Amino acid sequence: MKMKMTTMLFALSLSTAAFAQKGVEDGSRFGHGEDSLNCLKNISIYTEYVKTNNFKDAYTPWKAVFTEAPIAQIGTYTNGAKILRNLIATEKDGAKQKEYFNELLKVHDQRIQYLDALNGLTRKPTTKGDILATKAHDFYSFMALNPDINAAYAIFKEAVELEQQNLPYYVMQEFADISGQKIKSDENHKEQFIQDYITIAGYANEAYKNAATEKSKGQYKMAKDNIDAHFINSGVATCDNLQAIYAPKVEENKANIEYLKSVITVMQKLGCKDSEAYFAASEYAHAIEPTAATAFGCGVMFYKKGDINKSIEYIDNAIELEEDVLQKADYSYTAAQILFADKKYSRAKQYARKSIEFNGEKGAPYILIAQMYAASPNWSDEPALNKCTYFAVIDKLQKAKSVDPSVTEQANELIGTYSRYTPKDEDLFFIGIKKGQAVNIGGWIGETTTVR
Repeated sequence: MKMKMTTMLFALSLSTAAFAQKGVEDGSRFGHGEDSLNCLKNISIYTEYVKTNNFKDAYTPWKAVFTEAPIAQIGTYTNGAKILRNLIATEKDGAKQKEYFNELLKVHDQRIQYLDALNGLTRKPTTKGDILATKAHDFYSFMALNPDINAAYAIFKEAVELEQQNLPYYVMQEFADISGQKIKSDENHKEQFIQDYITIAGYANEAYKNAATEKSKGQYKMAKDNIDAHFINSGVATCDNLQAIYAPKVEENKANIEYLKSVITVMQKLGCKDSEAYFAASEYAHAIEPTAATAFGCGVMFYKKGDINKSIEYIDNAIELEEDVLQKADYSYTAAQILFADKKYSRAKQYARKSIEFNGEKGAPYILIAQMYAASPNWSDEPALNKCTYFAVIDKLQKAKSVDPSVTEQANELIGTYSRYTPKDEDLFFIGIKKGQAVNIGGWIGETTTVR
């Protein structure tokens, strides 16, 4: 009987061995037969080591699972990255560090390769873009082991394109840095770097606005600041540089509406609306496909050429075509500034008020109206009444800083200046006006103010 049992166990052992197959070979999670038992045993061993931060001993059993059963569990990849990052950080041999680094990159690549199967194991699937973002961050963190800027940039670029505003804050700022570093070895990257800056700054701003917690909001605010710093420190962020980069290319692409739009957007965002390249791009683009941005560009261009009426005509067109009310407010304010400079105060006031209607949280239009009043205070034959105009000036400056604290310093400085021109008590006494009394300012101003 004992002999028969021994024979059966031996046969079972042979059977198990005969049917042994690794998961990587048959597409199963753990493999079959003895290989499946080994896989489960290795998972158990390396998981316990990871729990105690014993990454050195975790490596070998983890590597067996990673190699032999690629869809065994998502933890193969999350734990594997943790193990390899630690081994890179603690290893003193440079060649061994680089070996671990290459394995770390392979962990991300293999996870992408088997992404569909792995996502089937969880209720919270991940995306290719999310994995690439992590890969990009690891590449950036260990750049000393592989200082290949082009390789790093390619990974970041694809992650940014896929994840957009969903990227972690640190990946956003790292992308700006990598794109800036690429200029050092590739002068032709300047134009792409500018576009990268505009893109990632926009995504960081969207993430900041949509942040669910104060902590997250603070992180994306920091990312925005760091992205701006990378751009400023790059040496590319000057209007002269943009003019040099874009001027010849605008002429080459004057029938390419998409390219012209991108130039207009970049130069607007970077405050280079006085550049000839901006004017040319706006005019070419407006002829092909009129938009708010191209209309505004043409408006600025005609202002620079001294044709105020044509300038305002184009800016009116921009206001009409624009859907973003905040941008409408900016366009209206620009029109007010142009008309104010041309001493067309009544029309300038209309556009300043229109800007306020679109965005009541900006103090600049109120300050501009105050400056208009101060530039043309005379509306009466009585000098003391004309001086009352400065009370209306101060009213607008007080309003400016009440809606927009950022202009407080400027408003206070102007209040100090214009307060000297208000009428004295004796001036008002002779025309029967006292402190606290309302005065109607006539002429184009048409305001009621209070004597004080």
